[in-house]
Amino acid sequence: MRNKRLLGIILALVGACLWGLNGTASQYLFQHQHVDVNWFVTARLLGAGVILLGLQLLRKKPILTVWKHKKFALQLIFFSIVGMLGVQYSYMAAIAYGNSAVATLLQYTAPIFIILYLIFSRQQPFLRMDIVMIIATIIGSWLLLTGGSFSNFSVPMSAVIWGLISAITLAFYTLYAKTLLAHFSALVIIGWAMLIAGLGMSFIHPIWDIGTIDFSLNTNLALFFTIFFGTAIAFWFFFQSVGYLSAKESTLLGTVEPLVAVFSSIIWLALPFSSLQMLGVALIVSIVLIISLMPN
Repeated sequence: MRNKRLLGIILALVGACLWGLNGTASQYLFQHQHVDVNWFVTARLLGAGVILLGLQLLRKKPILTVWKHKKFALQLIFFSIVGMLGVQYSYMAAIAYGNSAVATLLQYTAPIFIILYLIFSRQQPFLRMDIVMIIATIIGSWLLLTGGSFSNFSVPMSAVIWGLISAITLAFYTLYAKTLLAHFSALVIIGWAMLIAGLGMSFIHPIWDIGTIDFSLNTNLALFFTIFFGTAIAFWFFFQSVGYLSAKESTLLGTVEPLVAVFSSIIWLALPFSSLQMLGVALIVSIVLIISLMPN
């Protein structure tokens, strides 16, 4: 039992670290290797979707059951286009226009949008703690984006807008997926969602339209890492960890992701971060930890 728990902790931590590094590697592709964000989203979703479904087949697990029920099939298609494509595209656009650290931290404000939805839909009462967390998140985001001064935005407004869209679509993604995940394997739902989202994105930017991308060794290595390790393996490891840990424990360990995104950006891409911005990082991560620890 102890060995399984240790395995769960390792899987959750490795998965979260791979997610964090994935954002930094994506920023490297956009800003240093000049990879088009639209092509990248198409390739990433298609590649990771095929890998995840392939892993399920290798484990001799069914992948077609969801398509035998019209209700669930329609929900999966809607979830894929609005949820999966929405969150993946907006997150990558936030990285392309800004940087991976800010994009990841803005996406991590999604729990606040979930709380607001639950309050306004009257599924939970409005508590004093909610007010404190919302205010702390706003202050943390302000410090992160401005370094303490509105006249000194650290990232373009387009990156901020895409980052907030990423948080909102992640909130939708989390809430809407509950019904599907109650009936089917998480990897099957995510695998199909990525594949469908990638096919949908192909109508906007086909994978064969590579434009002027220079597939150098560095570009190919970074692409392989983001698609295979940073997306497919990261999802697989993290959701496997839930089998050995509680969902709350996995979520708590998942907060390593934004920290890895921040520090890998500072070390690898020389991203400047002031002490006030680091305070903003600490506030946002603290709020996510508090929400994860709350019993309801």
